[in-house]
Amino acid sequence: MTKITIIGGGAWGNTLGYLLTRSNQKYQLWSRHQQESLTTITQDADIIISAVSMKGVREVIQQLGETNLKPDTIIVTATKGLDLETTHTPSQIWQTAFPHNPIVVLSGPNLAKEIQRGLPAATVVSSNHHPSAELVQSVFASDIFRVYINDDPIGTELGGTLKNVMAIASGVCDGLELGTNAKAALLTRALPEMIRVGVKLGARIDTFFGLSGLGDLLATCDSPLSRNYQVGFALAKGKTIPEILTILEGTAEGINTTKVLVKLAHNQNISVPITYQIYLLLEEKITPQIAVKNLMARELKEEF
Repeated sequence: MTKITIIGGGAWGNTLGYLLTRSNQKYQLWSRHQQESLTTITQDADIIISAVSMKGVREVIQQLGETNLKPDTIIVTATKGLDLETTHTPSQIWQTAFPHNPIVVLSGPNLAKEIQRGLPAATVVSSNHHPSAELVQSVFASDIFRVYINDDPIGTELGGTLKNVMAIASGVCDGLELGTNAKAALLTRALPEMIRVGVKLGARIDTFFGLSGLGDLLATCDSPLSRNYQVGFALAKGKTIPEILTILEGTAEGINTTKVLVKLAHNQNISVPITYQIYLLLEEKITPQIAVKNLMARELKEEF
């Protein structure tokens, strides 16, 4: 049996545990509230799955740094976000900390509450080390979870990360009751914005048309189960960010990602008009109505 440890006792960590159970895999789950040390529970692990929030990634790595992982221990990152200080993705941070271990990214249109109800879903596992991706694929695949493989981890990761910003925008669109035409236009223009960022950072275009890009974008931008969608919807109804965060279940990674993405886009000279309006909205510099007006008033241009 493969020895598996999940790090993170939140909704996503528990959902990944549920999926492992469905595929007849045994695992241990560690959260920061446990007395047992992380180094003890990950000792001799074949697969370590990180399901912590973006802000918890470096803390977990620091704790793991106190032990020596086996060189063939696979590290699976299931975190969707960007580091505020470095603008790096979780897999880049993990790879820097553990340069000799294979890193696998898991990302897709995977709303935790739907999976917990036993509803079917699909995802992508991506790595530069194909055998590691294949092993992770085999341990997660089950009757309700179809797992695909690709070899573009940065693209797979960015698809799942950048769509959280677009989910906030989508929530605003629905909260303002702008209609189906506006929603279709928003999501259609959101994808090339994600692609521009991804390609600049070394991702492949075709990855964004797969499950971790377009698939995750559609799921997150059209479901009240998405925390990022909930943020946008509440903003459109006049709530402030502090008010929203007090009632939100879990972390809406899109809030932090928006700030990092604006910084990254400025440094790399990338056009991110949707992201920039969401940034101004989150910073309370404009209203949702003005954000829409600003997007509609942009300079006319060719579609492609």
